[in-house]
Amino acid sequence: MNYYDLSKLRLFVESVFTKMGIENEEAILATEVLIKAELRNIPSHGIIRLPDYVRLWQAGRINANPQIKIIKETHTTALIDADKAAGLVVGPKAMKLAIKKAQEYSSGWVCVNNSNHYGIAGYYAMMALEHNMIGISLTNANASVAPTFSVERLLGTNPIAIAIPTDKQPAFVLDMATSPVARGKLTVMEKKGERCPHGWIQDKDGNATDNPSIIRDGGSLVPLGSDNTHASYKGYGLAAVVDVLSGVLSGANYSKWVPPIVSYLPLLANAPGLGTGHFFGAMRIDAFRDAEEFKKEMDNFIQTFRDSKTSAESDAVLIPGDPERIAEEKFSKIGIPKIDAVDKELRELAEILHLDFSL
Repeated sequence: MNYYDLSKLRLFVESVFTKMGIENEEAILATEVLIKAELRNIPSHGIIRLPDYVRLWQAGRINANPQIKIIKETHTTALIDADKAAGLVVGPKAMKLAIKKAQEYSSGWVCVNNSNHYGIAGYYAMMALEHNMIGISLTNANASVAPTFSVERLLGTNPIAIAIPTDKQPAFVLDMATSPVARGKLTVMEKKGERCPHGWIQDKDGNATDNPSIIRDGGSLVPLGSDNTHASYKGYGLAAVVDVLSGVLSGANYSKWVPPIVSYLPLLANAPGLGTGHFFGAMRIDAFRDAEEFKKEMDNFIQTFRDSKTSAESDAVLIPGDPERIAEEKFSKIGIPKIDAVDKELRELAEILHLDFSL
């Protein structure tokens, strides 16, 4: 396995965003979101997305110099029009606003419309941790998931992220798609020439398959739970709730109208809203109880699971956020793993944009 030097990769990603015309400070923020995905071993939302962002920008679907504005606001809530900004640009701003409102009024809730793909949901939820707050981040995504009993793609993988601070234990960080796998992970499998487990996707007729390319031939992801027998209606319900909070509530698009992350797919006619939608929340713990006491109880809560008897399948019970935290500790030291097919695309992108790719 070969690895990218972290500092060099960060500079390259930043140079791509700058080449798109994104202002320096915002390019740095966007870079941090992408690099965090790589560090936390979520490459489906990392540098693999750079060529897609550039093509969306070239197609006029990402605005490099947006006029991001608050269009409705109360003490504890806000609605932001992102003006077709990269989600990686508006996302940090929206979460900062939610945190600011929570600092003043105990909780803050911010919806965003007219946006684009924003990377990993967990990045934004984790922003609340240093403020002794619980952070929440949701987003809808272009339709790749068929509801239970359907073969039509009507929902995105619509992730949910909740970050909860602790005392001595690592923070509790849930960052999950509402499908068995994120759409981008199928893309990574395609590029690696791998097959996927049964129970993740179905073909255009609703038959289970292990071909990660089947989405291109009319297939779809299934909701979390895989099928009705295994409670896929619960994953379907979760995905629908995320779509309502991110899309319907914000005035963004929802269901099949959420804009695709790839520029070669057209936008559907009769769209009910504007762009992609996000939902951010921050809750101050001391609005409910003493924050330090809460964090100590969270330690005890987590330790209860760590001390539990394990099955033969594993020698430890993991807490949400453990795999990503362990990966981040590792990759911060050795660099970011290279995927050959992605590396090739980045080199081609560097040539097109006349950028140095000496990584």
